[in-house]
Amino acid sequence: MRFVSIICLLAVAFQGRAQELFVFTEPASNVPAGSIGVRVGQSLLKNDMAGKNTYSLSPELTWGMNKNLMLRMAGFFDTAGGSLDATGAGLYTKYRFYSVDDVQSHFRMAAFGRYSWNRSQISHEDIDLGSLNSGFEAGLVATKLIKKLALSSSVSYMKALDNRDFVFPVDQGSNAVGYTFSAGRLMYPQKYTSFRQTNVNLMLEVAGQANMHSGKSYLDVMPSVQFIVNSQARIDLAYRKGVYSSMDRFTTDGVFLKLEYTFFNVTG
Repeated sequence: MRFVSIICLLAVAFQGRAQELFVFTEPASNVPAGSIGVRVGQSLLKNDMAGKNTYSLSPELTWGMNKNLMLRMAGFFDTAGGSLDATGAGLYTKYRFYSVDDVQSHFRMAAFGRYSWNRSQISHEDIDLGSLNSGFEAGLVATKLIKKLALSSSVSYMKALDNRDFVFPVDQGSNAVGYTFSAGRLMYPQKYTSFRQTNVNLMLEVAGQANMHSGKSYLDVMPSVQFIVNSQARIDLAYRKGVYSSMDRFTTDGVFLKLEYTFFNVTG
């Protein structure tokens, strides 16, 4: 009986967390303490500059150091040069410093930082620390969960540095402000009875950036559907659409597929 009660509590906890596992943005919540998450992100994006599509691959490893602190390592690969080549790597960390929990809702805030190294040619005006630019980012994120609906928003400062063999253009402006807004809703199951039930989440995310030097900006909208299987495996299908841009960008519209598996209680 005690074992059944524990399983039920875990299921309820996961239900509350499921719809805030956003595809493109990070919520203020962290991965479970002691867990290791393995993720492979793939995308096929329209390359306006080259007049063709670019395939990108990003393997990631996430560690829940404790309930408030997590660390993620990522590698970047793409076919911009004609074949699938390694272009860089990145580190991301997040610290949750504020949390108010209720029975069917919670509010959390966290600070995050990112550092990326890249060797790609710099032929775009936006700062992309997820695949194209060397540099760092620091910001804040807040997330509110109300029953089956999760809302999250972030703001950050980005600084682009020189890529390995390419100097960042001085007149382009290497400082930018990034912002995001995300909404996710648990669509299935309507009633949670087992942690083995597949969760289906629908999400809509918005991401934008404004260059502090040039004043140029962009805004993207990203709808997605997410499947969580056995409370451990995750499948994300998403589409990214640029709705406004005054910047020359390397890639814009395209599709994403992300696969993730979490190993719980790996570290003490």
